[in-house]
Amino acid sequence: MRPVERGTAPRTYSKYGDAIGDLEERLGIYCSYCERRLPASLAVEHVVPKSLEPELETEWTNFLLGCTNCNSVKSNQSVEVDNFLWCDRDNTFLTFAYSKGGFVQLADNLNQVQRNKAQALLDLVGLQRHKASGWDRPAPRDKRWQDREELWTIAEKCRDNFIALSQVDEAKELVLQAAKGYGFFSVWMTVFDAHPDIKRELIQVFTGTATSCFDADGNPINRPNSII
Repeated sequence: MRPVERGTAPRTYSKYGDAIGDLEERLGIYCSYCERRLPASLAVEHVVPKSLEPELETEWTNFLLGCTNCNSVKSNQSVEVDNFLWCDRDNTFLTFAYSKGGFVQLADNLNQVQRNKAQALLDLVGLQRHKASGWDRPAPRDKRWQDREELWTIAEKCRDNFIALSQVDEAKELVLQAAKGYGFFSVWMTVFDAHPDIKRELIQVFTGTATSCFDADGNPINRPNSII
């Protein structure tokens, strides 16, 4: 999951819906949880549901961007913020492992506290739902797993072409354009893990990515003042 930097509030809001443009400018037009690129159907997502904490309804620090599926699963579930890991507070790219087939799992090197909080976030938005045997089944119109599966194949083809073209600048630009156009930051970063030049550019091309969560080669590092 892409770690993001929301920044300070650009203004105050009388209605939370007025923040959508500012959020998209700061974070890009990607769901903060599943990472899909959705130019026309993102919504202001309240980290702590506004129905449970009305005083946070127009609070910038309580906003992320959410797609229909992530919002629907999360709904009005009770959220004690410190019991979860969050993409705007932690390095969630260190937390989850993405793999071929559209799967999302916990990273291997988490301690028990980190595992508990990371799994709580996956469960909160249903990010592990998949049609494969043994996994929680998604709703009929929940295609997040399928979109990840299809994009993984696209990213692999882009990587193979990039290598075949001797990693020239033109090939790199095509990769970055494809990544920005499709979304799924974590899939691209995983598929291109052996190519630090691409990873550095991906971190920059995805608006709002928290640069403090990566070293000079694009490898994830602990977020300052966070548990991961």
